[in-house]
Amino acid sequence: MTSPVTAPLPRTVGAGDLRSHASIFDVFERAEWRSLGRTDASGLDAGALESVRGLGDPLTMAEVEAIYLPLVRLIELHVDASRGLLAARRRFLGGGYGVHPFIIALAGSVAVGKSTVARLLEQLLSRLPGGPKVQIVTTDGFLRSKKWLEDSDLMRRKGFPESYDLSRMYRFLVDLRACGQANAPVYSHEAYDLVPDEVIQVDRPDILIFEGLNVLQIGAGSVARPAPAVTASDYFDLAIYVDAGEEDIRRWYVERFLLLQQSAFPNRRAHFHHLAGASEAEVRGFAEELWARTNLPNLRENILPSRERADVVLRKGGDHEVNQVWLRRI
Repeated sequence: MTSPVTAPLPRTVGAGDLRSHASIFDVFERAEWRSLGRTDASGLDAGALESVRGLGDPLTMAEVEAIYLPLVRLIELHVDASRGLLAARRRFLGGGYGVHPFIIALAGSVAVGKSTVARLLEQLLSRLPGGPKVQIVTTDGFLRSKKWLEDSDLMRRKGFPESYDLSRMYRFLVDLRACGQANAPVYSHEAYDLVPDEVIQVDRPDILIFEGLNVLQIGAGSVARPAPAVTASDYFDLAIYVDAGEEDIRRWYVERFLLLQQSAFPNRRAHFHHLAGASEAEVRGFAEELWARTNLPNLRENILPSRERADVVLRKGGDHEVNQVWLRRI
């Protein structure tokens, strides 16, 4: 049965549980959520599914059918309602009110599988009737440059709110809302830095998936904490948070780091190239230290507290499968 979040919830990361916000979410167990999806196939084949899987993320077709087909149906309902409201406003104003992209925010910790979810939603949403144009932009491109972070002594706080160029991110969202077109900076995970003089051109997508650690956060971190006049959330039509237990995320982070040692670090341009020839124990220790020093505090202080601002929470178990879906009450 669907139940409001009134009983104690499964333990999630650190502080910030929802017991004080007991009435804002309904919890759907996996089987019940699956029953809300379409009975027709997603249109994905094995090749398409493989193309969206992240490193160490064992996404299966069963997961697509149980979790993501119902989610796509929910998104479709929201898109239709948004388009209906825009049409009604145009009639009220006598025309002259343009259509802007439907913007989906996708938040969650590092290593929780956000990128896989974003790519999967892009595939599924683009297969809806009418073939909507779907595009992904990540907030990594709005990180400050490596040199700026080094000069500001913030490399150890990369991913924290103060490491982002929030003004540039807000301008991107304003432009997108205003005319459906905007340019986003490009980030290289290999180089651990922005790519100079390169941008992602966003040109009137029907749906934009805006994915990142910080999409639901408010303010600019410890460097500047005045209440902002606007936040990124002011521009979103739907917000999704990918959630999991702290120890599971830590394990996934370390496992992914070990896989990257084999696949990415051998490249001489890679930021962590110095670890390419290290032992497994050395790499594991390095990843554990990086997790404890940077990613865990960021998760507890900034990312997890933004969870209650989501419309949908996908709650993963230790096997990466979503076992609960929390739906914010309207």
